[in-house]
Amino acid sequence: MGKITKITLKLKKTDFKKPFHVTNSISTVANNIRVFTETDSGATGIGEASPSFRVNGEVVDALISLENFLNELLVAEDTKSFRRCFLKTSKLIASPSIKAAVEFSIIDALAKELGTTPHTIFGGAENSLETDKTVSIEPIDERVSDAKEIFNEGFRIIKVKVGENIEEDIEAMLRIAKETKGAKYIVDANMGYTPKDAVRFVKEMYKNGVDIAIFEQPVIYFDIEGLKFVRFNSPYPVAADESIKTQMDALNLVKNEAVDFFNIKLMKSGISSALAIVEIAKSANIGLMIGAMAETSIGINQSVHFALGVGGFKFFDLDTIFLLNEERFEGNFIVEKPIFKIA
Repeated sequence: MGKITKITLKLKKTDFKKPFHVTNSISTVANNIRVFTETDSGATGIGEASPSFRVNGEVVDALISLENFLNELLVAEDTKSFRRCFLKTSKLIASPSIKAAVEFSIIDALAKELGTTPHTIFGGAENSLETDKTVSIEPIDERVSDAKEIFNEGFRIIKVKVGENIEEDIEAMLRIAKETKGAKYIVDANMGYTPKDAVRFVKEMYKNGVDIAIFEQPVIYFDIEGLKFVRFNSPYPVAADESIKTQMDALNLVKNEAVDFFNIKLMKSGISSALAIVEIAKSANIGLMIGAMAETSIGINQSVHFALGVGGFKFFDLDTIFLLNEERFEGNFIVEKPIFKIA
């Protein structure tokens, strides 16, 4: 196969259709970094990084400056030896989104050289998925209106952001459940609750018959005991998001019996660590969900091919292509709301 000859990083700015509000954070623009890995066979693999200061401590300008370093690290490596490349990229612990984009671009280049897809290289386990769509934190009436619109679009899994005001969150969720009967909900607090408030929230939901599929990251990322407390006092499955970035985090969560699900995001882990986390989850009977930061269709393409290639994921939070004002769709997958299929 081809040897890597050049790696190029390019900034890609994309506006959100409306401000996207999660606990203690509002985004209006997605600042992503496209990664192009060229080989001497003529193939160019493409990946995308969606940096997050809130989750990863990443700064866009600092990541862009890694271009020369990445060339020094990987030029002359063979794409067919991608695991050898991953041994090098695994050291990019302070820039996991760039790690993900570079690793995927190498897989993508190899797939093009072989005349196949990253989905096949990852294992080709499944061919389609059903994504959710998200209601961000807004005034209660707007949250309910957005949820109804999402339901009417055909989505039957609705993600609802909570975590800033528990009283408003309870009222909003009860009204959303009433107006979107038949839907399931992924409720994401983005670390906004105390363990006691998280338990109070889920007990109110259960008492009122709200069908919550996953209660995601209710407490601050480092409070593993708090996560465990919520899990053992919740009638709903509890997922780690900000608490899981590496395979070591996964082992620690398993050891502490802290969660029922891992929400894997390539932007937190890279491809190499995400593969390890999947195997830990399967061995420990932990459920799998895959999510995203603020990726365009190029970035979501990575997660679609990864999740369906590896297989075993139960929930998919890959809706950012519906939240961003992209000029054109660039993913190598088919969208039939709410279903994504391998092209």
